[in-house]
Amino acid sequence: MEKKEQRTTQHNMMTCDEASSTLSIREKIGQLFMPAAFINDNEESIKALESLIRNECIGGICFFHSRASAATNYEGKKKVTYNADSLQLLKDLIARYSAATKYPLLISIDAEWGLAMRVEETPQYPYAITLGATHDPQLVYEVGKRIGSDCRAAGIHWNFAPVADVNNNPNNPVIGYRSFGSTKKEVSTNAIAFSKGLQDAGTLSCVKHFPGHGDTATDSHLGLPVIHKNREDLLEQELYPFMEAIKSNVDAVMVGHLSVPALSKGKQISASISSEIIKGVLRGELGYDGVVVSDALNMHSVSKTFTNKGELEWAAFEAGNDILCFAENVREGIDMIERKATISQIEESFNRVWSLKMKAIGTLATDHLKVSDPHPLNGLIAAKSLTLYKGTEDTLLAFHNAGFHAVQLGKSSQTTFFEKVLMNTSCPFVLVNDHSFEKMKSILGAKSKLLIAVYPPSIKPQNNFSMETDQLELLVELIRNYDVVLYLFGNPYFLRLLPLDQLSAVVIAYQDLKGFEENAAAHFLGNIQAVGSLPVSL
Repeated sequence: MEKKEQRTTQHNMMTCDEASSTLSIREKIGQLFMPAAFINDNEESIKALESLIRNECIGGICFFHSRASAATNYEGKKKVTYNADSLQLLKDLIARYSAATKYPLLISIDAEWGLAMRVEETPQYPYAITLGATHDPQLVYEVGKRIGSDCRAAGIHWNFAPVADVNNNPNNPVIGYRSFGSTKKEVSTNAIAFSKGLQDAGTLSCVKHFPGHGDTATDSHLGLPVIHKNREDLLEQELYPFMEAIKSNVDAVMVGHLSVPALSKGKQISASISSEIIKGVLRGELGYDGVVVSDALNMHSVSKTFTNKGELEWAAFEAGNDILCFAENVREGIDMIERKATISQIEESFNRVWSLKMKAIGTLATDHLKVSDPHPLNGLIAAKSLTLYKGTEDTLLAFHNAGFHAVQLGKSSQTTFFEKVLMNTSCPFVLVNDHSFEKMKSILGAKSKLLIAVYPPSIKPQNNFSMETDQLELLVELIRNYDVVLYLFGNPYFLRLLPLDQLSAVVIAYQDLKGFEENAAAHFLGNIQAVGSLPVSL
């Protein structure tokens, strides 16, 4: 494809009344479907989606990097291929799919921490947990606004963010770092700030995963989590950020794949297909009258429970979802809704979706928009999030003055953190690869002080954040046998794997984005203080 900036294909938007009298019933149903589009896809699949959009009057598409990167492929271990041209491919595909449609497409993406979540060589901003550590909603707003602007520059109308889940379960395998914290008010304040940032940039927002995915210990991509709490506790905690977001005019609410029997009359059924939760609680009790979008319908927590094609799509629509995201059986779903739904059901959802489109489409052009430079803002966030979790500044100063060994785990070459530290100290540096504890003892001696920087390979908690067992065991032995100050460049829940009581000091830098390591080094050297605080409980 030609690699040049392209203008997103534009369509004239009819009013709701005009659209309602123009589109057929089947076309209106098609407007409720949002199948997945993959940036790095083969030509056969691209043509198949073009045909689906054209023939079934599809209302929108949600972009993902590739089929191999889809979250439900965790267990498939499919290799994700890097492609530096993904942003241009995305723009080209938006233009191509838009040219195939009779009515405007609503283009969405899941970009909680920036386009980089799905698109290589694009801006990455800090994770929600890092933003939560700043306790500064204005910075969160700025991040939302930058990400919203980047979405517009790429030709995207809608970002499925922010996460409004209160992460009050440290064993949560799927939310964790994606949450702003473990207290409802901080989560609420930051989710609203992020949402307003997106909206002020001209991008639609969406709070997720209603009625609250924080207190779960099952990954809903693979199985159905169940929350065993009473209604009062749920209203007090999980539902609070959603109630506040609704008051602040968030553009949409995404319903998660999790079972909450207290809200579904005792049924162990996914919220995403529960009319008691969507129509009863969200619309009835909370008074929400905006667009409801399902979480991805390919997720195994729901997809594996329906054997006949179209039944899941019908169940999600019947329960009260207006938009069926990542629907895999589109034609069969449209057939079933056309056969089973009432005209008023279809019209009600169609009018909500079309109104959202009118808000998003018509002014979006990508001619002169460029993606942002994340580094200056990320530097501010690095400074405000750095957290001295254990020990004091005096502990670090005394440690620094006494002399120490510098030990690095999780990266194969010396990192920026130690590059900066070693420019100002003469301590020995040890890059840990496959060292045994006995070998480390011979290198370090018996009573050395250790400055350890840890870079867990994965932000996700599966398999101990993907850290090799022998490396983790070595780290634990070093902590037990030496005087250790530890800097963590990763998910703070990693600390749950360590004997924290035996550490002299712990500093959480959260990430190794540009600016974070430099800031952490300046802190260790005594040039700045850590002013952030951990937004979750370990």
